[in-house]
Amino acid sequence: MMPDPAPEPAAASGTGAAPVSTPGTAPVTACVLIIGNEILSGRTQDVNLAYLAKALNEVGVRVTEARVIRDEEAAIVDAVNACRAAYDYVFTTGGIGPTHDDITSACIARAFGVPVVRDPAAEAVMRRHYGEAGINEARLKMADVPEGAVLIENPVSSAPGFQIGNVIVLPGVPRILQAMVDGLKGRLRGGAPVLSRTVSAFTTESSIAAGLSAVQDRHGAVEIGSYPFVRSGRFGTSLVSRCPDRAALEAAVADIIALLQAMNVEPIRDDEPSAA
Repeated sequence: MMPDPAPEPAAASGTGAAPVSTPGTAPVTACVLIIGNEILSGRTQDVNLAYLAKALNEVGVRVTEARVIRDEEAAIVDAVNACRAAYDYVFTTGGIGPTHDDITSACIARAFGVPVVRDPAAEAVMRRHYGEAGINEARLKMADVPEGAVLIENPVSSAPGFQIGNVIVLPGVPRILQAMVDGLKGRLRGGAPVLSRTVSAFTTESSIAAGLSAVQDRHGAVEIGSYPFVRSGRFGTSLVSRCPDRAALEAAVADIIALLQAMNVEPIRDDEPSAA
C-alpha cells in the first residue's frame, strides 16, 4: 500500500507539508507546468490542462498560470523553483516515464536540492504489477523519486506520481493523469470554488464593448469575459461571469442582462451557477 499523498501545500523552501489556506480565506492558487518537447513541436496536443483546471476548481484550487516547458534540465528546474515560490501548488505533467528523455523526477530533485532515491514502496508496486519476468531497469526507473517525496497512487499502470513540498508530479498520459487526479483532489486544501454564469446574445462584441466595460467597472470582484460565436449564420457573443461569491456573481449577471435589454437585444440565459 502506498502512503497517501501529502494533503497540504507546503512552503516553497521545504519538503514537508504546511497548510497555507483554508476554505473561506484567500484563494488557493496553482500553476501547471506541462513538460515535453512533443507538446512544443505540435506532435502531441495537450488535453491535461483543461482537465486539471476543472478538477482543481471543484475543490477550490484555482489554476492561474500554465507553462509549457521543454525537456531540458535547467528550464524545468528554473520553472519549478519560480512557480513553487509564487503559488500554493505546482502541478507538473509529463516526463516521469522509463526512457532517457523522462527527466522530470531528477529535475524536481535538483530544484529541491535533494538526491534521487529508489522508493521501496514504489519498487514493490512495480514488481507486483509487472512480475519478475516483466520487470526491468527501465521500468524500475519509474520508482525513482526525490528523497522525501510522498507517493501518489496510480490505479491504471502502477507507476506512481509524487508530491514534494507544494509540487505535485503527474504523468503526461491523459487517462492515467485523470485517474490519479480523481484520487488526489479530495486531499487538497482549497478555498471556495469559482462559480460561473453565461449570458449569450445575438450581438457583436464591438456593439456591447462600452457597456460591458462599465459593468465590469461596477463589479470589480467578478471576472467578466466576452467570447464571440457564429450560430446558424448569425454572429453572437457569450458573456461569461466568474466569481466565488454567488451574490456578487448574480448582481453582475443581472447588470449584463439589463444592458442587453436596454439595447433591445434578447439575452439567452444559462442555468444555475456552476463550478467554472
